[in-house]
Parts: sequence; C-alpha cells; structure tokens
Amino acid sequence: MFTRARRVVGLGSVLLFAAACGTTGAATTAVDAGPPRSGGTLRLGISSNPDCLDPQQVGTNAALNVGRQLVDSLTDQDPADGAIKPWLAEKWEVNADSTAFTFHLRAGATFSDGAPVDANAVKSSLDGAKALGAKGPLASSYLAAYKGSEIVDPLTVRVDFSAPSAQFLQASSTMSLGLLSPAAYKKTPEQRCQGDGLIGSGPFVFESFKQNQQVVITKRKGYAWGSPLWQHPGDAYLDRVEYRIVPEPGVRSGSLASGQLDAITDVQPVDEPQFTGNGFTEPVRANPGIVFNLTANTTRGVLTDARVRQAVSKGINRQEVTDTVLTKNYKPATSVLGAATPLHLDLAKELAHDPAGAAALLDSAGWRPGPDGIRVRDGQRLSAAVIFSAVFNQNQSALELIQQQLRKIGFDLRIELHTNAETTQLQIAGDYDFLWYNVTRADPDILRQTFSTKASNRSKLAQGGPLDAALDKQSATVDPAERKPAAEEAQRIIVEQAYSIPVFELTQVWGIGPKAHGVAFEASSRLRLFDAWVS
Repeated sequence: MFTRARRVVGLGSVLLFAAACGTTGAATTAVDAGPPRSGGTLRLGISSNPDCLDPQQVGTNAALNVGRQLVDSLTDQDPADGAIKPWLAEKWEVNADSTAFTFHLRAGATFSDGAPVDANAVKSSLDGAKALGAKGPLASSYLAAYKGSEIVDPLTVRVDFSAPSAQFLQASSTMSLGLLSPAAYKKTPEQRCQGDGLIGSGPFVFESFKQNQQVVITKRKGYAWGSPLWQHPGDAYLDRVEYRIVPEPGVRSGSLASGQLDAITDVQPVDEPQFTGNGFTEPVRANPGIVFNLTANTTRGVLTDARVRQAVSKGINRQEVTDTVLTKNYKPATSVLGAATPLHLDLAKELAHDPAGAAALLDSAGWRPGPDGIRVRDGQRLSAAVIFSAVFNQNQSALELIQQQLRKIGFDLRIELHTNAETTQLQIAGDYDFLWYNVTRADPDILRQTFSTKASNRSKLAQGGPLDAALDKQSATVDPAERKPAAEEAQRIIVEQAYSIPVFELTQVWGIGPKAHGVAFEASSRLRLFDAWVS
C-alpha cells in the first residue's frame, strides 16, 4: 500500500496515466505465418546515419532505435497504459519528496563482458551518464539534480537527488539511462559512440558500424532477464539485425516493396498507401512528449503581447494541416503534450480554429489591416520569424501552410530554415521569435525541462510565475493522483498564454514486409526488436 512517506513497488507497477492513443507496443504481424521461429536476419532500413551509438549520449531516433536493443534499464514502461514495470530492478521505494529512489536488483543478470549487473554497476552507469554533461543531452536532463548513488548492498542501490525528481522513475525506463558495464567507461565517449566499449546487458550485442552505410547487432546467447512486457522468455528470436542507412524516402520505400529490405522506419505520407495491403503492414504510433509547435520567445517583438500569441494560435487550422500536408495517421494537437503522454490534458476546444476570435484580439491590441493584408500598428508590420530544421520531412510544407493560414488574419510568419546545429545554437542564445520543434518523452516532466525558468526556458519567461509553480509541483511526487492536477495546470497555462502554440502530433509510421513479424513500439514510440522474427 502506498503512503506519503514511502511507496513500495513490487512485481506490480506504478500507473502513470490511464490510456494512450494509437497503436500500443504489441507486436505486429503482417500475415498468419505460424508460431515465431528463431534465427535469421532482419534487414531494417532507417532514414539517417546514427552518428553516435551510445544510447546515453544521443537523442535521435536512428541511434536510439539501435541502442534500445543493446542496453537494459532498471524499469520498463508499458506503452499501452504508461505503467512503470520491473525489469533489472525487481522492486523499488521512493521517499516522500521524490529525492531518493531505492532499487532492489534481480540476481543473475550480466553484461556481455560477463560483469554482473549489480549495485556497483548501477552507480557506475549513472555517474558515467551524469559526467557526459552536454554530450548526453537526454541523460543529463534526467539527472540534472543527481547527487549520487549509494551502494546499500550488492543488489540494492539508492539514487539521490538534490531536488524533487519524480520524473526519474520514468527516466529509469529509458534507453538514455540504460546500463553499461563499468568497463565501458574505460573508453572515451567518442569511442563508445562508434561502438568501441559499448557493453550492455541487453538481448543483442554490437558487431559493427560503417558510417552512412550499416549498423549490425547480433543475438546475445543465454539472455534470461527480459522485461515482463516482452512476449517470450530467453534469447531474442533474431540472430542478426542489419540497420541499413537509406536517407532517401523513395529509395527506402522502394527497397521494402521490392523485398530488398524486410522493414523500414519513417514512411513518408506520400509513400503510405503502398503499404496498406499486399502482405505489408503499417504500424503507427504517435510520439509522446511535446508536439510539433511554435514556441514563442515572449521577450521579442510582437510576441511580447499575449493577445498576439493567442491570435496566432486561433489563426491556425490544425485539421487542415494534417489533412493537407500529412495523412490520417497524424492527429491535430490537443495540448502541448501529445495524447500518448502520461497525464495529457485535452485542450482541443482551446485550440479550435477561430479566425474571428483572432481578429478581435488583434483589433483590441491596436493592429489594423495594412494595404497588403498584413496588419500594422504605428508603422510596424505584424510579423515574426520561425526557425526550424528539416528533422521531419514535412516540416517546411507544414510551416508554409501555416504561413498561408496566418496571412488570412493579417500576420506575416517568416520561415527560416537552418541546420540542426544552427538551430541548436540559436535556441541556446535565445535568438529567435518562434522556435518550431517537437520533443519525445513519455512523461509530463518534459514540460519542466522545456519551459521552466530553472531549465531550458524556451519561452524566456520571468522567474517565479504560476507556470514555474505548477511545473515544480508535478515534479515533486510519483503519485499520479497528486501529480495530475499540477501537470494539467501547466498544460493549461502554456496553451492559454500561448507560450507554445501546438499544431500536430509527430507519428511514427513504419513499413513491415510480409517476412517480418513481431516488430513493436516501446513507450517512447521507438523500436523494440526482442520479439521480432523473420519467416
């Protein structure tokens, strides 16, 4: 039984949210191919080169889809309902203010170099992830308040934080905090990026990495400590997975259709129809976390006025964006958080297309239609720029349609394409009006990491406001009954003040050929291949 002072989790779970939208992590099978069989190679086409394979260092899907197969985590998260389940940890306790997490490890798990998965290994791995700093953006954000780990006994470790960190329980299920052998930290971060010393306890082991060509992983024989969310015990079915790097979407889709590949990630909207029959399947799951949105720098230009930001939100027709630029597999945003995120609050009414309401707001702020249709005030045009990078194939098309929609209310949205590196630098410097992006995480604390004045503060808000208070409150407890009101309040403030203007949910769309089976989503909508097999 949970108490405020101590919450003990055994072989049950902590339930983070009631239900997720879309396809769950259940394995997908194209046709009735009989029972799963062991052996064989899965040829998997991915859309970009994973510059770094160490899951503690990277944040791209291409890399995390590899790293998830190599490392195990302390816990696992059910993609169907958000529950946190045991994995390497059989049970855990969380203190009253969520500053101490005590994990009791299962016996017998080992890394691929033979070292035991014990309390010392957990401490070594978390210390190593913390030491990465900026080289490990996701891991370091999860460990921002990390003080250290205390070895209680060989199979018990306490993880301590200097501030309430309820998010760490979900973070402990991610591949970004997946455990590496103590020996891995004898290699440099750069060496681990290329696979040298990348020693996990997962069901697959690293074999080779040829930049811009292929990553190969192979079965770990004798594996016997899989997550209870997986469909079978023991070893993985596949002997080998070849991640073939095929950046061109049409080539990737054509290779699947012709049988040169068994499965592909990142099916583009234009290519979706060819994989909805003929023995193919098209697994789909929306990403949890922050949806694609326009985050406003509230200290710049016309966006300092909440009425202007709110008018922009009302001027966007989200359904038209998904219908025109995307497909039925993509959904209009109903909050700053995607619907698959724990504690998501449905704010669809607040995000309804309302051009008349937008016009009324702009009229009240003194903006009048100019000769070319763009509103003006005191000789100034109603205009702001959005910076973005092409991390998602349809980003530019979506922004061009939004630009057209906003012209109808008299707002001039200027679109500025940058490289990923340039966008990151502009974001860090605060040199933007609007920032277009999404962030994947299956926990509402992603809002604190992004909008808190003590963290990234992408809207450049003043300290001590009601949003900070709500974000701090939701980070102070793992109890969903206490966390939910604060997480919902944070979403409401962000949407109503238009600090972020949500547009649509990013969706993972894969193509699975008739010989591939059991390819599944995990909770952050990334690949889980333990139950995958080929016929």
